[in-house]
Amino acid sequence: MRARGFTLIELVIVIVITGILAASLTIFLKPVVDSYFDTRRRADLTDIADTALRRMAQDIRSAVPNSVRLPGVSPSTCFQLVPTIGGGRYRVASDTVNDTPAPLPCAPSATCSAPLDVAQATTVFDVLSPLATVPAQNDWIVIDNQNGGDVYAGTNTAQISAAPATPRAGDGLYRITIPGKQFPVGYGGGRFVAVANATQTVVYSCVGNTLYRTVAAFGANLAATCALTTGAVVATDVAACTFVYDPSQGATQQSGFVWMRLELSRSGESVALAHGVHVDNVP
Repeated sequence: MRARGFTLIELVIVIVITGILAASLTIFLKPVVDSYFDTRRRADLTDIADTALRRMAQDIRSAVPNSVRLPGVSPSTCFQLVPTIGGGRYRVASDTVNDTPAPLPCAPSATCSAPLDVAQATTVFDVLSPLATVPAQNDWIVIDNQNGGDVYAGTNTAQISAAPATPRAGDGLYRITIPGKQFPVGYGGGRFVAVANATQTVVYSCVGNTLYRTVAAFGANLAATCALTTGAVVATDVAACTFVYDPSQGATQQSGFVWMRLELSRSGESVALAHGVHVDNVP
């Protein structure tokens, strides 16, 4: 009895048919698979770019007025700012009804209010408004920043030398102590902002294919060269980035406006997102 099996011709036919099916599947399925991964890459890049823009916008919105600066040219690939942790109003005059002892004005104490007078050196002052985040010892107070470089030079900053205390009822919500400091004369807005000692200034810089967020101390123009690479990585796969800012462009809607554009690219796929943020430049 002859053993049953496949002939050589049958095997060849099976191989040919299998090859045709494999080629057909490759032709029709590969674009679908490639499209899936391309879409996934674009979505991933979009998410990275959107998160980076939102992170920068958060810092810009909370920045000390007039503290945003570029390295002298616009557009640029970096910018610097001073982020705040809050702010409020300070007492600008003594409580002439309840302060004791006479004669007024009296020295700040448990029975005397503590106003801040920009015409003389101040060591303690009362805060009249609620603070979402109460500054701690070693944090910084900034008062009047009409000139962009003042906050970096320390002209209008003072470091808190003791934990904020609770003043006499009616004087305010907090009493803040600083080393003797005379703030710029002529400012009558009665407002201050607080800056965390741990994040005195922040620089965003695009170097190579990476966007960095570098935290540093007050001082020189760290955005001057747009070359800082020591900070935290905000985004990778950066193909291009552009920052545009002018604190005063006359009577246009672009005054005090930061324009940010990020382009990310990976494996042949690219996305570009842009975002604009208005800056409150009123001290």
